[in-house]
Amino acid sequence: MIEKVIIMGAAGRDFHNFNVYFRDNRRYEVIAFTAAQIPAAEFRSYPPELAGKFYPAGIPIYPEDELPRLIQDHRIDLVVFSYSDVPHVEIMHKASRAMAEGADFILIGATYTMLRSRIPVVAVCAVRTGAGKSQTTRKVCGIIKGLGKKVVAVRHPMPYGDLRTQIVQRFSSYDDFERHKCTIEEREEYEPLVSQGIVVYAGVDYGLILSEAEKEADVIVWDGGNNDTPFFRPDVHIVLFDPHRPGHELLYYPGETNLLMADIAVINKVDTAAPGDVAKVRANIERYAAGADIVLAESPLTVSQPELIKGRRVLVVEDGPTLTHGGMPHGAGYIAAETFGAAAIVDPRPFATGTIEQAYRLYPHIGPVLPALGYSQEQIRDLERTLNAAECDLIVLATPIQLPRVLSISKPTLRVRYEYRDHGTPSLETVLLRRLAGLRASPTSLLSAACKEREP
Repeated sequence: MIEKVIIMGAAGRDFHNFNVYFRDNRRYEVIAFTAAQIPAAEFRSYPPELAGKFYPAGIPIYPEDELPRLIQDHRIDLVVFSYSDVPHVEIMHKASRAMAEGADFILIGATYTMLRSRIPVVAVCAVRTGAGKSQTTRKVCGIIKGLGKKVVAVRHPMPYGDLRTQIVQRFSSYDDFERHKCTIEEREEYEPLVSQGIVVYAGVDYGLILSEAEKEADVIVWDGGNNDTPFFRPDVHIVLFDPHRPGHELLYYPGETNLLMADIAVINKVDTAAPGDVAKVRANIERYAAGADIVLAESPLTVSQPELIKGRRVLVVEDGPTLTHGGMPHGAGYIAAETFGAAAIVDPRPFATGTIEQAYRLYPHIGPVLPALGYSQEQIRDLERTLNAAECDLIVLATPIQLPRVLSISKPTLRVRYEYRDHGTPSLETVLLRRLAGLRASPTSLLSAACKEREP
């Protein structure tokens, strides 16, 4: 008997789970996807070019709040939860609703959909969004390049446009961002790596992406999204922890899974977190991931002209996902404005328009900062209007990209950046090289030799 399925997602993990497990599996008929977290993702369909031979018309995508109706209308047998950075208790509320409507509810095992690579894979993941994956990925890529090896980063999916044109995407220049019509969120992840000389792959079909990445890399670095687990089976699994949110490593899905699977546990932001909170996170790692190497790290701010902040009325723009489903009230830009003596931090909410105003209603925990949301052209225009309407002297941009490349901003801007920095010993490089040197598979022998040569 064929089981009727709905996959709950957010335009990423859901598509991967379908591609790897459900696409050519005649045991199941996927009736629909539902979409959360990503604006407008529900007003598309998963196209037949990706859905496979059993879905000649593709698969519709609906808003998540239509799940009960869909279960009833289609007599759904199974609901598959497939997105990330969700509190454990919230998942059980969703499960209860699905089961009350008569469907089973499952989570697919983390390792079940991991694809195997013929070359080494280093994964950079986290227990929460905004823990510091991006700068850590850049650091890891730099370490591997220092071995004289070719490294390619593969980013967790961000397919927010036409899925048919995003099956496999390769980024090595700024022109590629324009060619692929990247959103602000995509640019935030790809641009810093490309600026570092790293080729980045992303898209929808990660089997095809893996095949292409392997052709030009000695090592693949999996650049994780949210707090999701890797799509590729890692040889070294690095997991970021945020002591500003102590205990969250045990409370969010699938971040706790990353905790339990960690080879290297990086406690980030220790220079700005309370020592007791750092100790709480360390104790949880030692208890639940006793085999992991623990590394302490900082995310120091870099401001080219900090004197421009002093005495000014400053509007702060922060990384969008860190504030929205990451749950943070503010980020590095707010800290920089306070640190360097802003006369006032201007609240952007009175100036917010359209989809930006809607985002503040949807995420009421956000503080007096502006999330750099740009999932669509409409949202990019609303962000630009909000910035230009705000009554301020200076805009502090704490996003990973050069936002004026995307927006026409009528006010002076100042960029805040943050990078990875070790806090004491052992260093990330030391433990990573030790782990890589221990790899046994024959394709990694030259890498292992290089690592041993570099070990202190």
